[in-house]
Amino acid sequence: MPPIDYASLRFLWWAFLGLLLIGFAVTDGFDLGTAVLQPLVARTDIEKRMLRNTIGPVWEGNQVWLILGGGAAFAAWPPLYAVSFSGFYLAMFLVLAALILRPVSLTFRSKLQGALWRRTWDWAFFASGLVPALVFGVAFGNLFLGVPFRFDDTLRVAYEGGLLGLLNPWALLCGAVSLAMLTMHGGAWLALKSDGAVAQRARFAGAWAAIALIVLFSVAGIGLAYAIPGYVVQGTIDTSGPSNPLNKEVAREAGAWLANYGSHPGLIGAPALAYAGAIAAAALLRIGRHLAAFVASGLGVAGVIATAGISLFPFLLPSSLDPRSSLLVWDASSSPMTLFIMLVATLIFLPIVIAYTGWVFRVMRGRVTQAAIEQGSHDLY
Repeated sequence: MPPIDYASLRFLWWAFLGLLLIGFAVTDGFDLGTAVLQPLVARTDIEKRMLRNTIGPVWEGNQVWLILGGGAAFAAWPPLYAVSFSGFYLAMFLVLAALILRPVSLTFRSKLQGALWRRTWDWAFFASGLVPALVFGVAFGNLFLGVPFRFDDTLRVAYEGGLLGLLNPWALLCGAVSLAMLTMHGGAWLALKSDGAVAQRARFAGAWAAIALIVLFSVAGIGLAYAIPGYVVQGTIDTSGPSNPLNKEVAREAGAWLANYGSHPGLIGAPALAYAGAIAAAALLRIGRHLAAFVASGLGVAGVIATAGISLFPFLLPSSLDPRSSLLVWDASSSPMTLFIMLVATLIFLPIVIAYTGWVFRVMRGRVTQAAIEQGSHDLY
């Protein structure tokens, strides 16, 4: 048996999954936001090339966090991986297609000089940011509503939803929160890494996106408090019990998604960080403190993701068809030995990933200027 008890291993892997999601949102999030901002901040061909070159050296490494998150879900939470990839199959296909568009549009745009050719790839690049930013938020929104799946007595899963069912008003609100959040982060990145008119427009757009995030995040919080019933486990949870989702009873109660903050007031630090980061990012962008604005934006992004995870805890994937089938941190994990071996591997390799990411950003520090693009000294795309 591993030297760490089963309940602690499960909690640690929930925290690691959250860390990986935050890592992806903070790193690749500004790549997505940059793509979304392209029509607003880059108007000439040189400006569009400058915008692309700000993310050119880093976007591939940033996607590692998404791969790590998918791998962690597969190995640590097999039922979560199985149900989510079944239920959100078409939505995930859209995300993957959009993410594939990014390298294709970056590579192909400059292969020909025609205006129609370049305009086509400009819109493809825009879609590569817009679609994932929206779909990730929509997916999180549907977690709070519950996903239409159930397990039978043999633990075979049945899913009864579809793509259009995911596009409900609440989920679209959450998608708007995600879009505003990543647009803010992209604006802070472009203000830091570009110059001239692109940087000025990015400052303006990023500041307004931060304000939009504050408003939309507040509306979503009010919705969770008064309009969206949450899920509650009835009775005592066996945190070290076998991974069988049917060994519990779950009910729905108004305001239940905010119960963790009442039980543990210190957790209010997560939404406070989201607000503080967004407010600071807006203010710092307006006065031209670009590095500080980018750091504040990243903290705001981390606060939003952490707020969603804390609100859902201990639920990983609630079921709207059969609340008893909902997946919890405590009943949907791999075996203790599997979690322990993965924990050791993570403690070895995750610091390497973080160190390498930091090294890349240090090596690639500095602005991408219009003069450098014209001279070809920093023109990857």
